[in-house]
Amino acid sequence: MKPAKDDGEVTGMTVNRFIEEAPPSGMSKNGYFFQEMEQREVEQEEGSECREEGQDLPIACGEDIHLYDNQISPGPDADDSGCVLLNTSRRYVKLMNFEEEVRAHRDLDGFLARASILLDETAASLDDVLKRMLHHVGEDSHVSEPGCNFEEVMSMLFTDAGAQEVNEKSQSFVFFDDVHLLSETIQGVTATATGVQYQQSWLCILCNVKHLQRRHVCISRLERPQNWGENCCEVRYVILILAPSKMKSTKTAMELGRTFGTLFSDISFRQKLLETKTQEEFKEALVFQRHQLTAANQQPIALGKKETVPRSHKPLKCKDFFKAGRGIYEDLRRRLPFYPSDFTDGIVGSNKTLLKYMTTAIFLYIAILLPAIAFGSLNDESTRGEIDVRKTIIGQSIGGVVYSLFAGSPLVIPLTTAPLAIFISVIRGICDDYNLDFPAFYACIGLWNCLFLILGGIFNVSLLMKLFKRSTEEVIALFISIAFVVDAVKGTVKIFQRYYHSTAPDNRSIEFPQGGDLQGGNRTEVMVGSAFNALPESFIQCTRERPVLCLLLMLGTLWMGYTLYQFKRSPFLHAKVREVLSDCALPISVLLFSFIGSYIFSDIKLPVFRVRDRPIFIVAPFERLSAMNVISAMGLGFLLALLIFIDQNIVVSLTNAPENRLLKGTAYHWDLMLSGLINILMSVLGLPWMHAAFPHSTLHVRQLAFVEQRVEGGHLYETIVQVKETRLTSLAANIFIGVSVLLLPVPLQWIPKPVLYGLFLYIALTSIDGNQMCDRMALLLKEQTSYPPTHYIRKVPQRKIHYFTFLQMMQLLVLCTFGMYPIPYMKMIFPLVMILLIPMRNNVLPHIIEAKYLDIMDAQHM
Repeated sequence: MKPAKDDGEVTGMTVNRFIEEAPPSGMSKNGYFFQEMEQREVEQEEGSECREEGQDLPIACGEDIHLYDNQISPGPDADDSGCVLLNTSRRYVKLMNFEEEVRAHRDLDGFLARASILLDETAASLDDVLKRMLHHVGEDSHVSEPGCNFEEVMSMLFTDAGAQEVNEKSQSFVFFDDVHLLSETIQGVTATATGVQYQQSWLCILCNVKHLQRRHVCISRLERPQNWGENCCEVRYVILILAPSKMKSTKTAMELGRTFGTLFSDISFRQKLLETKTQEEFKEALVFQRHQLTAANQQPIALGKKETVPRSHKPLKCKDFFKAGRGIYEDLRRRLPFYPSDFTDGIVGSNKTLLKYMTTAIFLYIAILLPAIAFGSLNDESTRGEIDVRKTIIGQSIGGVVYSLFAGSPLVIPLTTAPLAIFISVIRGICDDYNLDFPAFYACIGLWNCLFLILGGIFNVSLLMKLFKRSTEEVIALFISIAFVVDAVKGTVKIFQRYYHSTAPDNRSIEFPQGGDLQGGNRTEVMVGSAFNALPESFIQCTRERPVLCLLLMLGTLWMGYTLYQFKRSPFLHAKVREVLSDCALPISVLLFSFIGSYIFSDIKLPVFRVRDRPIFIVAPFERLSAMNVISAMGLGFLLALLIFIDQNIVVSLTNAPENRLLKGTAYHWDLMLSGLINILMSVLGLPWMHAAFPHSTLHVRQLAFVEQRVEGGHLYETIVQVKETRLTSLAANIFIGVSVLLLPVPLQWIPKPVLYGLFLYIALTSIDGNQMCDRMALLLKEQTSYPPTHYIRKVPQRKIHYFTFLQMMQLLVLCTFGMYPIPYMKMIFPLVMILLIPMRNNVLPHIIEAKYLDIMDAQHM
């Protein structure tokens, strides 16, 4: 705005003129596109100063109103909503949502409690108006700012421009010797067919002051409209906002400016303020406008068509469970049209992604094979060889190939997991206690489990997933990640207990065998070596370099894998190279530290998994079970089906979360029945059971995703733009796993157990990325100024967020107690404990925290 003065001189005025530029067309944020608005300079008509107050050029509907925040660096793109503010930087800022964002109400309440309102201000120049406003704030009895000098604040409101020449042809700023710019403002603009026109009757001025203790707002209503230059020809309201430099992201001067900018962007509201006579009437008008904005943002909930998708908003009814086969039919009808594209996407056409498919297949091969080896080794120890590593690898290959070919969610990875390994060890203990044949009893439990899973798929039991909220899913997902860490730590502790703190005699009590040259004192290195060979094995095992090397291999695998995983965010090398290194982080780390442990330190014997030479396929001898044994197996089969049902559906839900932007749909009911069919074969042949695995499935999605980095409120975050939904990567990985049986025992035995433990830590660490519960737990350790501008930070009071996080941590503690307690039979009821999380969230928590805040924190935010 070019200042104007009655006497023709240009002194003490402000310049705030914008270089009109349009935002790039087609830019998107969070997957939604906004319509390009062409911003042109508005030529002021002659006599515009004489226009009646309250008539902005021209009047537009609310959806066309924007607010400008005026600072000098380019900002992010406009939001898709169509209602934004415009900053001095010419970046769009969202209008405050008074229904959802709790900070809007708190900002207004704080202002009403300590109102600084100047009515009918007679000062004509902006400098005089601002001085009067600062003087009013300083004299306020509610204000105590001993370290703040409001005269210095006055100078901070402006940025001196210095002398420059006038260039009529360019769009550069026009300054004179005594002209200065406002540092930061917010102003309203109206989108019209011919361009953008400024709302010239109000101006919001922002200032961050280092020594302030709290925020201050002062509103001045001028006695008559003032002409302060271009785009500010009839200013009637000035809003001055002062805030400390370091504030929580939702309490900054910008956020406070959004609140009052949203209020003043309504022309009818500004007209009502003109009619107020006292400060109390002015406050009542503000409160009334808040209620109007809150009601305007409430959208009626439209009931869509009936769906059998568990994540639909259709209310859950009992009759839905009696429509036998309806869910499977809907799943197949929705998913089958995309089946051919599951094999052709990224292979044919212009948008080929063969390199990403290759790196993802290699990642899956390592990420599936090594846990299969680890859990196979665990099953081998607990079942005394009945289910060993070879059987686990074969079962993984068969089940994985079948699932990748026929599943409705091909990005989901089936795997035998730690809870299943614990369940198998408990079954072995029951067989030992009651003298039962393990293969037959195992197969009988598995068949009962498959029957329950198939019936669950037929009768649409997956609709119960409507009762699982995001917070419940994240508690269970975090428990699984903790289980991986516990397995790695327990394995490392066993190595230290065996080799580091052995009961063998220490080095100082060695007695070398007497005889030969040793009696004569000729102790050569050869004779010393032969003397050590004569020592008992328990002493030779007492070498502390072995457990220390195991610890270094485990931590090194974690460090190398996670460093390469984060390498795509670094500035080094080419972007394609960074992406390939990030995708291959896990294979590179495993191969490197396996080479270090097995070759470079070949003289140190490291623990490896055992390979047994036994038949792989043995049909279970059911004739060895009595009728009572078969009936008793039904109860265990139901608990197992409950465990698989919960894990299967939660993993499918997490994989198809809205932020992953999967487009081909889900098939909860069909996938549940398919898991039952696969486990029939596993049970009869004595292979380990399997179900959808976390976090392998979500990591698979991230490997196939194209992401971009964005900055919001000074915080860098990644968002998924597109995911290649294909069956080829998991199909190829599981075929290679089947071929890997030929690599037993060598070279797969060259992979030491510590490297497997490092893989567990890597999987656990990368799985918490995007877990909202972990993000909220991190808030407990951060100062408020470092809080990210997430949707729940803006819309939920901070205390409620911390209450909710604490309650989630209590639920997680209960899960860990039942799932990891050393008493075997307590682990059998673990699935029931997971089910109890549903009434805890839906019936108990709403009595502690308001339901509207729970729904916001559980929202599937994209």
